[in-house]
Amino acid sequence: MENNNEIKKDESLVDGSVKKNQDISPEKTPDKLIDKKEEIKEAPKLIKQKVKRDVALVRAPSVHMSKRHGMYICSFIKGKSIEMAISDLEQVILLKKAVPFKGEIPHRKGKGMMSGRYPVAAAKLFIPMLKNLRGGVIFNEMDLAKTRISLAHANWSSRPQRKGGRKGKRSYIIIEAKELGK
Repeated sequence: MENNNEIKKDESLVDGSVKKNQDISPEKTPDKLIDKKEEIKEAPKLIKQKVKRDVALVRAPSVHMSKRHGMYICSFIKGKSIEMAISDLEQVILLKKAVPFKGEIPHRKGKGMMSGRYPVAAAKLFIPMLKNLRGGVIFNEMDLAKTRISLAHANWSSRPQRKGGRKGKRSYIIIEAKELGK
């Protein structure tokens, strides 16, 4: 009986890989491995310097609006501050201010406008995009007072099928704001 127990002890594995009768070197002991891991963890971390961006960008890849309305609203807000563009579009929603359009469209009251319309639905879609752009400007640590909309354009997006084989309206809108004085 004692011989069987001794054989079982000799055959059993210690630490999952080393047999009891084998020589264990002091470098491979678990205590030494833990010390090495702690040394690796104590290494100083490199701090990445945050690069200040000078451009904030908003992309709306699939917006349910006419490309024509988006195009004229983009030209309407280009060159304005974000707050001014939002307030102007709120005036468009209230039918107080018209967006200048080209083509055979009747003239509007007011100084400096030949023809225009009130694209209310498109203006309602532009306001959240401009608020998102304002958040991007703040996140990029740009001065909100000096920031102007430098690029705004509308293109065709993929147009979904509607009832009767018709195509739906979709536009791809890009709005970019830059800080003036650079």
